[in-house]
Amino acid sequence: MSGARRATLGRAGGFAALAYAFAVTMLGTTLPTPLYGLYRQRFGFSELMITVIFATYAAGVIVALLSFGRLSDAIGRRAALLPALGLSALSAVAFLAAQGLGLLLAGRVLSGLSAGIFTGTATAALVDLAPPARRGRATLVATIANMGGLGCGPLLAGLLSQWVSSPLRLSFWVNLALLVPAAIGVWAMPEAITDRRRPRLRPQALSVPAEIRSTFTRAALAAFAGFAVLGLFTAVSPAFLGQALGVRSHAVVGLVVFAVFAASTGGQMLLGFVPERAAMPAGAGALIAGMGLLALGLAGSSLALLVLGGVIAGAGQGLSFRAGLAAVNASSPAERRAEIASSFFVVAYVAISIPVIGEGVLAQAVGLRPAGEAFAAGVAALSAVVLVLLARRRETA
Repeated sequence: MSGARRATLGRAGGFAALAYAFAVTMLGTTLPTPLYGLYRQRFGFSELMITVIFATYAAGVIVALLSFGRLSDAIGRRAALLPALGLSALSAVAFLAAQGLGLLLAGRVLSGLSAGIFTGTATAALVDLAPPARRGRATLVATIANMGGLGCGPLLAGLLSQWVSSPLRLSFWVNLALLVPAAIGVWAMPEAITDRRRPRLRPQALSVPAEIRSTFTRAALAAFAGFAVLGLFTAVSPAFLGQALGVRSHAVVGLVVFAVFAASTGGQMLLGFVPERAAMPAGAGALIAGMGLLALGLAGSSLALLVLGGVIAGAGQGLSFRAGLAAVNASSPAERRAEIASSFFVVAYVAISIPVIGEGVLAQAVGLRPAGEAFAAGVAALSAVVLVLLARRRETA
């Protein structure tokens, strides 16, 4: 049956259904965050192993970006999105069936593959479904669905695990239930790609033209610092709150992570109100300030300072990330824009994984609190490098 005949939703209905599916897919990727402490108790994992379980998600995202980044341009948006939803459901099933490390790692990889396929495809599909005059707004909706979903995952799992029984199971049953209307909506949405062709499934090359490398370097360093912060809060905040601050409530853990992602969304929305030249320096400065407050919160066992630091750093991450991506896109040759954007996102997702694993290694060697303080210092130092590079660019200009 053709895509045109199968679609039962109009453009507005398809847009709303896809935004919902986007948010639900991203929700599933962060759902385990408040549960890591429970997995640690149940299976006897070390803090390092928790960070490894978390980081395998980034590996799945990177594989999907490199292998399937352009797939929907060839086979259609729906044909790429529905399998991505299937991978998200398989991830939830893996967590439901997990009796040890193997299925937990498999669940994270499946979740990463789902997110890697869905992010770019859903963003493009939302732009396709929006009226031409509102395509900028469609990009903003995609941002809100993406970051909002990432923030709602820990919030949902934290609330469920705090007040209901079977916390390691119910959250994923709810996730599967939410995916059902998402799949129905994607199945029924209009298809914008009518000229289908045979896909070429080969890894996408990553390279950056020499003429934009300075712009790319500044933006990529800022993205690396910001995404490292998101990785830290998503993977390690339960340990910070529980072991360093004595906060045992899963609901509080979920609220803290939600606040950081909500701040990131707010930071990205600020780009429309902050002058372009000031956006990335302001974001880098907020990352430095946020990491300073985070370090003070850990040193002084202050929940308020830790949360405030996370919110300020989250806003800085959102602002610097969107400003950096806009600068990279604006300076990229049109025929290589997708390849360069993929390189940028690979840097971002490496930042979610490698620094967090490093924090886990350091935590085993010197303790969780000193490791968190060292991590904060590293992110602040990298953000300071971005400020120096931006200042040099202004002097050169």
